Amino acid sequence: SAITMLIFKDSILGFVASLQVSANDMVRIGDWITMPKYGADGDVIQITLTTVKVRNFDKTITTLPPYALVSDSFQNWRGMQEIGGRRLKRSVHIKQGTIRFVRPEEIENLQKIEYISDHVKSRIIEIEKYNKEHSVDKSLLINGRNLTNIGLFRQYIYNYLKNHPHVHKELLLIVRQLQPNEKGMPLELYFFTATTVWVEYEAIVSDIFDHITAAATYFDLELFEDLSND
Repeated sequence: SAITMLIFKDSILGFVASLQVSANDMVRIGDWITMPKYGADGDVIQITLTTVKVRNFDKTITTLPPYALVSDSFQNWRGMQEIGGRRLKRSVHIKQGTIRFVRPEEIENLQKIEYISDHVKSRIIEIEKYNKEHSVDKSLLINGRNLTNIGLFRQYIYNYLKNHPHVHKELLLIVRQLQPNEKGMPLELYFFTATTVWVEYEAIVSDIFDHITAAATYFDLELFEDLSND
């Protein structure tokens, strides 16, 4: 009996695992799964009692036992494909020495930037009202309330993404500051593209960060560069 159990161990485990996988809808044929422990990163092409086959994106095939899907952790990207958007979470790092208050003589030019024109106008009205009500000494920019170049850049990025034709309009969009580190002040972009196709996704992301990198100079900001290997 013990020998029989040993012989049919994989089949029994596979059968039980298949029931669990099916009952919990954990994996289907065609799902993109990632399982680093087994070197799997691609589409599931076969599920049997004894094997699960994954065609990786480099066209290799990874074979793993069904019970691995139950006993080990893995990532299933089906949810991303069903909502029609792929997430991007990435930061640009601002040199902290370039962060400063906006000077009064710069306001006119900043109002010409379409994605923040209305924002600048409304903020100026709000700030001037506050400073007047509190009799703020405006001989120094540090007094009272003022616009900052990084604050306007953050708002510009948000509005740029909000109006981008390839950014998903119904999913979460955030541009926020993170804790400063050795690379400067991180501005994290969190959004979803309107496609899940890998090649299209990478092209969209590259285009967005090309634009943001070039736009930083309009706010007199510099991005971090690692020159240690030069």
